[in-house]
Amino acid sequence: MKIAFALLLPASALALAPPSPSYDQSSTAKVVGRRQFLTSTLLAPIAGAVLVSSNPSSSNAFDVGGRMVVGDESIMTQKGHGTSAQPVQEDLLYGVDVKLADRICNYNRHFAEQGGFFRSTNWEDVLMQSEGPLTFYDSVTGKPLFVAPIGRSKEDLITESRVHGWPSFRDNEAIWENVRVLRNSGETVSTDGTHLGHNLPDRRGNRYCINLVSIAGKPTNNA
Repeated sequence: MKIAFALLLPASALALAPPSPSYDQSSTAKVVGRRQFLTSTLLAPIAGAVLVSSNPSSSNAFDVGGRMVVGDESIMTQKGHGTSAQPVQEDLLYGVDVKLADRICNYNRHFAEQGGFFRSTNWEDVLMQSEGPLTFYDSVTGKPLFVAPIGRSKEDLITESRVHGWPSFRDNEAIWENVRVLRNSGETVSTDGTHLGHNLPDRRGNRYCINLVSIAGKPTNNA
């Protein structure tokens, strides 16, 4: 099912990178703060969302979509490797930098890859060449996190992501078994402690601005 829509907002309202970004010392990519753009409370989840069955390339099927699932701070407690039990996978997709991915996924709560970073990768090409929606996997665990696009075209997904600066997903594209949104902060994380991004709602509802380095994993047998 595909209901195409495009979301275009004034560029002045969407400049998410602050004037003085901090730099990842182990990578040429910038890491920018995004907390100042969060709302103080989360927008109520969209009512009537439908569970969609997806058949990813792996043998396991999973449910996609539904109401936003809120998590608590206990998810992001320190574990064996920052907020996760292990480092990111060594062979991440889309040509993303492993060191940058590990820093953002496991040792970070408030910062993001530079806005528009995904345009320096092959993410758009992979998306356009995929047959049907593309499944995005946790860069640490390999668990499925998002399936997109659902209810819109690939072009619409790319357009929205370009406007906002990060791959942008909606409630009906999240795999809520593995994704949580922390109360009050809007931080979006995996249930295993991977920092993914933030929920920045707009007039259409919840919008999850997600770091590409956090969803560049490959599916694993135990995912």
